[in-house]
Amino acid sequence: MRKSQSVASAVLAAGLFFGGAGAAMAAGWQKITGLHSTGVELSGAKYRFNPAARNHGGFEWQGDLVDTEAGDGHNVYVQVRVEGYGWNRFNGQQKKAVHLHKTVFDGAAQYTGQAFIRACRDRGSLRPDNCSPTNHYTSKKK
Repeated sequence: MRKSQSVASAVLAAGLFFGGAGAAMAAGWQKITGLHSTGVELSGAKYRFNPAARNHGGFEWQGDLVDTEAGDGHNVYVQVRVEGYGWNRFNGQQKKAVHLHKTVFDGAAQYTGQAFIRACRDRGSLRPDNCSPTNHYTSKKK
């Protein structure tokens, strides 16, 4: 009897552990696609909306910011904003790929509900920058 209770307890504990891991995976990272324009690309990118208790409930993202036209002399950057705020700029480097891993959040809210992200090439002060289309993401939290 005692041995069967131990086995049942072990099976129950394993089920709870793997069930929790599955829930964590379901709320995990999502792919970011389509962030490229002439001279710039954000590759291998992904994002997640953090719960209130992790990273200020912010929009967390990461990816490799690539200068795809190394000979043009222009820098590249990523812009990210969350609902109600302006753009945050994260610079890359000319002629290189730079891995970025950042969190953007609203300090007055428990968690972030909407975020916008785009990749751009800085063409200097005389010509407008060119950017990828802006991706808009919404948290599944209500």
